[in-house]
Amino acid sequence: MPPLLRKGHFLGAKLRELRKRNGLTLEELSTRCIQRDAARAPSVSYLSMIESGKRVPSSELLELLAQVFQRDPSWFLDESGGTELGAVSAPAGGAAKVPLEPAFLFSKEVLQAAIPELLQQTGTSGRQFAHLLIRTHQEFSRNDFPDLERAAEEVGERKFPLGVEDLLRLTRRHGLEIRWFERKPLLAHDKDREVRSMVRSFFEPPRHIYANRALQSDPARLKFDLAAHIAHKVLHGGDGLKSAHATGGEMGGSPEGVSAAGMNAEDVLHAWRDFECSFFAGALLAPRVPFRRFLARERYRVESGARLELTPAVIMRRMTKVSPYPYWHFFDAYPPGYLRAVYRGNGIPLPWGNLAQVSDPCPNWAVFRMLGSDRDSGSQISVLRDGERSLLYCCHSRRVRDMAGNPHVLSVGVDLAPALDANGASSGALSAAILAECVRGGGEARPPKAAKAALQAIANVLNIAWIDSALERPARIICPRSSRCPRPERCAGAKARPSRAREIDEVRSEILGTAR
Repeated sequence: MPPLLRKGHFLGAKLRELRKRNGLTLEELSTRCIQRDAARAPSVSYLSMIESGKRVPSSELLELLAQVFQRDPSWFLDESGGTELGAVSAPAGGAAKVPLEPAFLFSKEVLQAAIPELLQQTGTSGRQFAHLLIRTHQEFSRNDFPDLERAAEEVGERKFPLGVEDLLRLTRRHGLEIRWFERKPLLAHDKDREVRSMVRSFFEPPRHIYANRALQSDPARLKFDLAAHIAHKVLHGGDGLKSAHATGGEMGGSPEGVSAAGMNAEDVLHAWRDFECSFFAGALLAPRVPFRRFLARERYRVESGARLELTPAVIMRRMTKVSPYPYWHFFDAYPPGYLRAVYRGNGIPLPWGNLAQVSDPCPNWAVFRMLGSDRDSGSQISVLRDGERSLLYCCHSRRVRDMAGNPHVLSVGVDLAPALDANGASSGALSAAILAECVRGGGEARPPKAAKAALQAIANVLNIAWIDSALERPARIICPRSSRCPRPERCAGAKARPSRAREIDEVRSEILGTAR
């Protein structure tokens, strides 16, 4: 038998997977071992350490475990690609999660040392990384944070809509005082470019909100900022450990004078509190039940939010939460093409690059196309070609400007496949039919008649008006990155890039073929 220490890197993970597949707890597995050989049987704690990679079983113990599961001991030591370990499941369409094995390489101590080094070497700021963690947690949780919802509903008493005077009254009720200041937008350095940045408001403990006087002529943004600062007072006691509200810049904040890679505990704290306050503000301004009814009456038209004096961003973000249909995504893109905010309740593959400037974007994503367009809004049916998969989406995008005047695009969308399958249509067949039509059309085409009828039916089931609007325009092929474009003629700027892995495989096969 080969040495366990050198051949057992995946042993713990395979044992854990096999145990769970057979519905056994650690205690039950220990009992099964005792029944076979009490002298060699492991304790529950020792089994746990084996599964986590902290202990390697002896040859005798491995044989005992193999007997319990009717496997050959060599199966546990097989580290080839043909193991049953596989990838951990992921939402349909999303990047597959991977098992963190061998466990000793992904121990807490190793990750604590490696992650800061990774951030330093890639130039990723701690705030960016913290927002990525929060986004992943948000997606795993399906955007469900009932404690924040309840806190917001208690403060606002589910009143909808709330006007500026209502927010000012709530501000006073919580012992907060507003002090106004005047500041104009200024040019700030952000990576390799300059953007206009503007401080909107900030919290000064224990009770003062400092607000830019320009907000007085922008009620939608004023209401959001006040709601977020009320959240900080309610949730955190107004201790001041909260980021200022500012426009311009990349994900996680406004441009800073010094771009610091790496991270510290304060990065995570500020990022999480920013998220909590933002979620609370949305729930306060758009309580779940009355806002869901409003969206149903308006058929999810984003433009209807103007009557409520709510920003398009608040309308879109709350759609992803209050809709009874869970398969939504939301993007906020700034020029030249990076994503400042992302939510993927349906696991849509991200366009290439999201924390920094996109280096290989697919220009046919609606959120990117509109960055360089004069159109104010539009809807699009998209067939996303990701490897061998064809995924079907519909989105509605709006070109807006932030308070400092920087243009950006907000886009909210749904995964159409679950709705199609739930209503008796084959999403795979319809996606393939639309893809084939788009390929024949050079990358875009009207959906075939049968597909259009099925999608119109889904628009009625989901009660989303902009799906109907999208069907009046050509559907488009989109990709996670332009160099993988399946169009007959690749997108402008997309270049075929040689794969080093393919080259190595070809050389290896050639050498082995010659040797034979």
